[in-house]
Amino acid sequence: MVEYLPSLGAFILERYSGPGDVLTRMERLPAYHVASDGGDFDAWKAGAPEPVSSDRCETLEDLRSERNNGQARRRVRILSAQLTDYERYSIEFGYLQNVTAGEDIRILRTGEHPVPQLLDFDYWIINDRDLARMHYDSQGAFLGAESAPRLLREARREITACWEVAEPVTSWWHRHPELHRQLTR
Repeated sequence: MVEYLPSLGAFILERYSGPGDVLTRMERLPAYHVASDGGDFDAWKAGAPEPVSSDRCETLEDLRSERNNGQARRRVRILSAQLTDYERYSIEFGYLQNVTAGEDIRILRTGEHPVPQLLDFDYWIINDRDLARMHYDSQGAFLGAESAPRLLREARREITACWEVAEPVTSWWHRHPELHRQLTR
């Protein structure tokens, strides 16, 4: 039986708050069904030119504050060979803006990049010392996170191997205009 953390946010913030702190995320699901998108995915599918969620502004401000405080946030995103709508949305309405605000995001696309052998779960690594393993249902809905120190060594090895071959999201996206939405006006 998995013992979920009472609050993933509190777990991270207790460990990631000062200059020099590093927070690293591994994302591997083709889609996430989370309330935190604030309706942005539906807006993206309907052709909106930019995010509509007020939470989005708060996220970007948090990233700027972290950068100004000397903290570093990183992410490796594993993409499907045939990108899902959710993967395209997350790049257009999330990652590109996050990079501008200070997050370093790298892409590994199946069939395009040499994707190392991967663990079968998403996670956060905090300061290379703590691991929060994420749990999702089969539809990508977040169930909870657990502190998983027993998996830290493997996750650190995986994130290092992925980071070495991953491509910055901005340059990757610019190389793939065929994946961009064609908005009609």
